[in-house]
Order: sequence, then structure tokens, then C-alpha cells
Amino acid sequence: MDHSEKGSASGSILPEALALVGEALSRLRYGAIQLTVHDGKVMQIDVTERKRLTD
Repeated sequence: MDHSEKGSASGSILPEALALVGEALSRLRYGAIQLTVHDGKVMQIDVTERKRLTD
């Protein structure tokens, strides 16, 4: 779905969610970002960071 297809259910939280995801991506080297969506709205963003240890 592109930005033109988003419904009114997304509301104004979409720009905030995108900003938070972008911020998490900019500082994450290894890990995962999980979005929880309810009724078409991003309700939660979980960031799991992995630390790589070298010998």
C-alpha cells in the first residue's frame, strides 16, 4: 500500500510512526523493528537490537 491508498483510519499518527521508524533505522546496526497495527493504525513500535561480539 502506498501513501495514496491509506484510509482515514491511519489519521495523523502515520507521519509520527514513520518518523519513529526512521529514527530507529538510523541507529540500528543489527536487529529488528516490529510494528503492531490495530484497525489500520500503528499502535506500537518494538525495536530489538542485537550486539555483535568479536573474538
